[in-house]
Amino acid sequence: MIKPLSTLLAAAVLTVAMQVASAADEKPYTYGPIVNVAYIKTKPGQFDAYIKYVATTYTKLMEEEKKAGYVLSWSVYSAQPHSANGADVILTTTYKNWAALDGLGDRVEAAQKKIYATHAGISKAQVDREALRELVGSDNVQQLILK
Repeated sequence: MIKPLSTLLAAAVLTVAMQVASAADEKPYTYGPIVNVAYIKTKPGQFDAYIKYVATTYTKLMEEEKKAGYVLSWSVYSAQPHSANGADVILTTTYKNWAALDGLGDRVEAAQKKIYATHAGISKAQVDREALRELVGSDNVQQLILK
């Protein structure tokens, strides 16, 4: 009778020890959404014109993508340039996960066509936008949600 009881007790202790070890082995975070951070340098004298573009056309495009479920959220930030080539505007776009970026170009083009109607319209808009600003760089970062 003592032997089965000691075996049961040993099994229980081993189970608890494994659970503690497993919990200690877990990461202290989970992966969250992906954020694209675009660093924009407006051309001299074009800050207000670029922000007007962002407030109108860009907003329509981003809201179209949000409505379609491609984008979770987006934001616009003013930045202090730290060099001659530094960004003075930062745009962020939040996506659910890395998979949301697969085929994104085709989905964005569909949203662009709703605003610009044709490929020629999309191309003209890109040229017009480049007269106002320069893309200095961009990063994709993933949020870590701490446990």
